[in-house]
Amino acid sequence: MASIFIASLTYTVPIEKIDAALADHLAWLKAGHAAGHFIAWGPREPRDGGLIFVKAPSRAAAEELLASDPFMTGQLAWLEIIEWTPRMAFPGLEAFNG
Repeated sequence: MASIFIASLTYTVPIEKIDAALADHLAWLKAGHAAGHFIAWGPREPRDGGLIFVKAPSRAAAEELLASDPFMTGQLAWLEIIEWTPRMAFPGLEAFNG
């Protein structure tokens, strides 16, 4: 059974460097979604980072997957990974059920 992880990225470089890598980051997110790993993502407000909801079999698998993010390989952000156990998912949010 897969677990849910919340990846919280905090940018460590000027936003111009983030914008320069954004196309690669978005392509990586879309590929991860197509593979069934990512169920939601988006920027934080204010735009100082973002969140990715990850479905993975283990924390180690989530860490390995997230390490391949262009924001991480380019050393553009700091990453915190939070394991989360949803107790309730409203209709339309079934993907959050582990």
